[in-house]
Amino acid sequence: MFGRTEGGATDRKRRLTIRHLWIRVFGCFLGALFTSPALAHASDRGHVLLLPTGYYLLGGAAAVAASFFVLIAVRPKPGAVEAPPEPIDGLWSTATGESLCIATSLAAFAVLAVLVAAGFLGSRDPLSNPLPLTIWTLLWVGLTLVQGFLGNLWAWINPWYGFWLAVLALLGRVPDDLPPLRLPDRIGAWPAVLLFFAFAWFELVYPAPDDPARLAWAVSLYWCATFVAMLLFGFNEWSKRGEFLSVFFGMISRFGIVQRSQRLRFGWPGAKLAAVTPLILSGTLFLLLALSSVSFDGFSKTFFWLGANGINPLDYPGRSALMVVNGVGLLMAFVALAGVYFVAVLAGERMTASRAPFFDAAGLMIWSIVPIALAYHFSHYLTALLVNGQYALVALSDPFARGWNLFGTAEMHVSAGVAMGSWAAWAIWNFQAAAIVGGHILAVVIAHRLSHRLHDGPRQAIIGQIPLTILMVAYTVFGLWLLSTPTAG
Repeated sequence: MFGRTEGGATDRKRRLTIRHLWIRVFGCFLGALFTSPALAHASDRGHVLLLPTGYYLLGGAAAVAASFFVLIAVRPKPGAVEAPPEPIDGLWSTATGESLCIATSLAAFAVLAVLVAAGFLGSRDPLSNPLPLTIWTLLWVGLTLVQGFLGNLWAWINPWYGFWLAVLALLGRVPDDLPPLRLPDRIGAWPAVLLFFAFAWFELVYPAPDDPARLAWAVSLYWCATFVAMLLFGFNEWSKRGEFLSVFFGMISRFGIVQRSQRLRFGWPGAKLAAVTPLILSGTLFLLLALSSVSFDGFSKTFFWLGANGINPLDYPGRSALMVVNGVGLLMAFVALAGVYFVAVLAGERMTASRAPFFDAAGLMIWSIVPIALAYHFSHYLTALLVNGQYALVALSDPFARGWNLFGTAEMHVSAGVAMGSWAAWAIWNFQAAAIVGGHILAVVIAHRLSHRLHDGPRQAIIGQIPLTILMVAYTVFGLWLLSTPTAG
């Protein structure tokens, strides 16, 4: 009897602890929206600047709100939406372009194989081994920004396509053959959503994502599992619905300025988003997950988050001690952003008495999130790109720590944040702030155009956009607050 009573008390205590953890995590996100502006900005490497961040918060929010009022007088031309230039988001139709794409894909596979080998055999220092520097800095940060600016360059360096064609040839199959298995339509893009969440968990919550050997195992297992899935379900099908990098880069590339009609030409950022089709629910959630994960990456390092969870920011215990808290926080950041977004879209549809299906409306307006996701990606990872990018150039010249100097950069001096000086830190922070404000203004412009597609008249289009604009203004303040508040870890 005593044992059962003690066990019941233990179970109740465990349930209360978990419940309190969820309440605390959710309260942190609500509290961050109403926190007073921080007057100090802790930049990379602990360089502290006394910046007038209150003015940045107010000015950024005012700029995003003003863009909405300016757009009230602007009505998109119908023709601008009906016949847009075709985006560069696939493999080339010409034989020469296809052959070149196969060659670059095989080259990318060879480079990846060398990097994985370096992860197993090279230096144990993440800042000296080229694998973590390439994956986390050059690929996840650098290539994302290039994709968002130019277009889908991932189609050229996809490390599966060329190898997939070679294996098909050995099996006596051609790309047009039906794959052995078919993904049910009801599955949608949920495999990509789940894999992206696993990727975000590994990057943001797992204690040692930079460890070269562990990362080499993770990359190897993911490449092999993805390749098997492409053999079973087809390259195109799995790339669109399961391989999260291809899904992410394909969505981000819609913002690129390179366009293709009869010939290559340049256009305005986001112009290709004017004619996109609505995403299905899983695709909508994928974009929201991409934005929320980057936002939580910054939020999880703030003094506010650490203090709310009983952690002394000046005595950071390491990621191992925060795995449960940050794991729940990552999930809650996604749930909170998705909930607020769907409420904003629902409010807009109710205010206009729209007859469009709700998930179609949400799947169309979600494309306005793309410039916001790019802006946060740029702002959050800019200092890491500037510093770790230098380390990557050094490590790539000597991938196996054998004293090589393949590209002449092995002896290059790396300048960290403090060495750059206060002026450089001030300039970097202003570039980050400008990117967040500019990204939200572009999001308002794109939402304005998409709202005109969704609603019958200009008045309904403007009214339907109001809740989403309020959300964008609030997210602008949140993003600038993340840049200005002290961080640890």
